[in-house]
Amino acid sequence: MSLGTSKTVFQVLSRAVPQTGYNEPGVNSLDLTLHSRFGVKCMKKRSSRHRHLFECSSMLQSQLRTHQFQLMSFHDYKTYSRPWLQTCKCQRAESVGGITTGDGNGSRLVNDVETSNLVGNVTSAKHILEFDDVQAQQLKQEKEVLASNVTNGAITDSFDTIGLNSIEEEAWDLLRESVVYYCGNPIGTIAAKDPTSSNVLNYDQVFIRDFIPSGIAFLLKGEHDIVRNFILYTLQLQSWEKTMDCHSPGQGLMPASFKVRTVPLDGDDSATEEVLDPDFGEAAIGRVAPVDSGLWWIILLRAYGKCSGDLSVQERVDVQTGIKMILRLCLADGFDMFPTLLVTDGSCMIDRRMGIHGHPLEIQALFYSALRCAREMLTPEDGSADLIRALNNRLVALSFHIREYYWIDLKKLNEIYRYKTEEYSYDAVNKFNIYPDQISPWLVEWMPNKGGYLIGNLQPAHMDFRFFSLGNLWSVVNSLATVEQSHAILDLIEAKWSDLVAEMPLKICYPALDGQEWQIITGSDPKNTPWSYHNAGSWPTLLWQLTVACIKMKRTHIAAKAVEIAERRISRDRWPEYYDTKRSRFIGKQSRLYQTWSIAGYLVAKLLLADPSKANILITEEDSELVNALISANPRGKRGRKSMKQTYIV
Repeated sequence: MSLGTSKTVFQVLSRAVPQTGYNEPGVNSLDLTLHSRFGVKCMKKRSSRHRHLFECSSMLQSQLRTHQFQLMSFHDYKTYSRPWLQTCKCQRAESVGGITTGDGNGSRLVNDVETSNLVGNVTSAKHILEFDDVQAQQLKQEKEVLASNVTNGAITDSFDTIGLNSIEEEAWDLLRESVVYYCGNPIGTIAAKDPTSSNVLNYDQVFIRDFIPSGIAFLLKGEHDIVRNFILYTLQLQSWEKTMDCHSPGQGLMPASFKVRTVPLDGDDSATEEVLDPDFGEAAIGRVAPVDSGLWWIILLRAYGKCSGDLSVQERVDVQTGIKMILRLCLADGFDMFPTLLVTDGSCMIDRRMGIHGHPLEIQALFYSALRCAREMLTPEDGSADLIRALNNRLVALSFHIREYYWIDLKKLNEIYRYKTEEYSYDAVNKFNIYPDQISPWLVEWMPNKGGYLIGNLQPAHMDFRFFSLGNLWSVVNSLATVEQSHAILDLIEAKWSDLVAEMPLKICYPALDGQEWQIITGSDPKNTPWSYHNAGSWPTLLWQLTVACIKMKRTHIAAKAVEIAERRISRDRWPEYYDTKRSRFIGKQSRLYQTWSIAGYLVAKLLLADPSKANILITEEDSELVNALISANPRGKRGRKSMKQTYIV
């Protein structure tokens, strides 16, 4: 066969494949200048996709019996290990499409792809295409067969399946490539591995909150060691000495992140050792303490035990002590009159100034979840009796407070609209002195007839009516919201799909702050401009929380639809941290690419949709004892001063 004929056959096969899912938009003239590790990854991804492409054509075996296409590709690695970066094994595609191996008499087309700056000893890769001689008539028939099958949709479903599989494979490759090692053991995943950004900041560190979806993904995959190591090593950092301007926060605080550093060994300049360097907020932008880190740590600890069956970790004395230290820090007495946690702005996923100081819903949902998880794991002993009693009291009070005062739907909105103000009595209806004029015009038009949600924040004379996705979704997962409220939250997401999901799930909050409100509340933050970043940007990592909530309420079609939307572009866009604009049309202006929790969030959503029963490691069902306590302690019937004999603070 001539060189021209060989190219024609290759072009015909290429045109039979839908372009979506097989392009390499990330590989262009700019990307070829990136560092060597990215070069290895891109080459591996291209080889893998072409291999699947030709395996897909096996259904045409009865029509095509005269050729074989052999393609060299990097071997897919299964476990997270460093050696794969040093050596890359190749494997040949098996017989595809009935195309038989040439006997050496035919023409051979060799396409050498020279690459530079590869990791380790990998310096080049060769794609070898072998074809036998074919008759011109056979080539014409093959073109007709391929064109006919594509036109009739005979292979469209198979190509779609291959496209989705390749996205998942790429995601797993990227997730394992982000693994961080300490003394030879996997200990976590870095926040992002963006080869296009020269300013790393702290994205090369392991963040507690960012690792949660990564840890869940590894657990669901049966790879438990990395999660176990993460839990135990971060526990050691809990008691780390931490100060800022001569002040030390309370015991029990978990770090926001940590980094593995290599330092000279004491007394021996020729030797080095690895150390963990934690950041409790003293180096973070804005110097905010990570209130959510300890809460997520407890949630992951429970998930590890339920998924792996290894309860020995949570029963360890040091782990039990760590749980108690976090609880004592959260349950400590203060000046607040409410059962909700009082925190500063930027103390959770929204870690910049966004007007969430006070009692933000996200912190309350994680707080409630951590209390429920801790109650399951605490071992009964004399020294824990008072702590468990305080924990149970707080659960009752917190549950009532959120369900009663944070909930809003069209009916409740109308009640607030008619509120009287300046009520001084124990029987006041408007307990927090909310002024009806606080109801924004957007909310009146936006609230659907069917559906509702938990507001973002509640303080004296202030209700933050913004919809915050994480807080609402996690309130569904942990049963902080009632069954009716949980369904109403999902109803609202469906009703406002074009606002909350649009072209990429999911808005971190809605709507965006703009104009003078944005200037005052954010301090004119150039990163949190309207419809960007934390100011109503769209974050793909929220897919996994949405999926867990939908599975719990047996409405998986909502999550499946959101995942399908994400799959249309998230791989092509190179796994951004967040998206901008009202309909999520642009990659965020300062968004990191190859953001690990975007990758892990997608993988967790896919794994859970494939087997919804696995979501039980994260779900906490309604507690009947807690419900009974709520009924008996309901302050509605105990408004007078003399009748307030319960210890619950509401």
